[in-house]
Amino acid sequence: MVKAADDRALTLAAVSAAHAAAGIALIAVSDPPALASWPSVLASTAIHYAYYALLFSAYRLGDLSQVYPISRGMAPALVAVGTFLLIGETMSLTGWGGLGLVTLGIGTIAFQRGAAQADRTAIGVAALLGLAIAAYSVADGIGVRLSESPTGYMGWLFLLEAPVPLAILWRRRAIRNPIDWRVFVLGLVGGVLSVTAYGLVLYAKTIAPIAAVSAVRESSVIIAALIGVLVFGERPWQGRVLAALLVAAGVVVLATSG
Repeated sequence: MVKAADDRALTLAAVSAAHAAAGIALIAVSDPPALASWPSVLASTAIHYAYYALLFSAYRLGDLSQVYPISRGMAPALVAVGTFLLIGETMSLTGWGGLGLVTLGIGTIAFQRGAAQADRTAIGVAALLGLAIAAYSVADGIGVRLSESPTGYMGWLFLLEAPVPLAILWRRRAIRNPIDWRVFVLGLVGGVLSVTAYGLVLYAKTIAPIAAVSAVRESSVIIAALIGVLVFGERPWQGRVLAALLVAAGVVVLATSG
């Protein structure tokens, strides 16, 4: 939705507004998260602000089928390293093989035909986006486990996104730029899908290894690559689909490794 939108900033505002609304609802029905989880809440919130800025820039500069696999494909490997360093979660040899496939997939995107003409800034921003995704994934995986109230943790995490839509809408008012409410409503739909998806991811991290959950989540790269090719007509398609398949194969190996 962000890639296709005529007004990407307004779409992102609507997405984060839906997150904030969901946060209010979850806080109302949940116990507050334990004090030990609050550093993770605050760290993840700050990283999410950077994530939104990078997401906006990446989709403005690059193709969906290139930006999405790079940013999302990087995350599982980085999460695996981060969780190993911070909380000692380890992977089997098969798991590291899965990470190798993910890396190969990203390399295929970087060196495919047409990559020399691609916007290098877009690729760089996509890589930074991948770092941000990995960072908040690790922070939230640790935080939700410490929270003693997963839905309470989610509620405060989502609510603290409220400054994002408020800042964008306030700027629109200041420069007298009209708001297209049709775009805003579509963004709200995207926000509902987004908050539901990430809520499920956070809950899964309370019952499964953080790196494995992150890996399964990023299997969406294959869907995003196909959307980029079939819906947006992005070319060349062969290398992008192959790269997405490699990343997805790595994700499957990671998720099923012991």
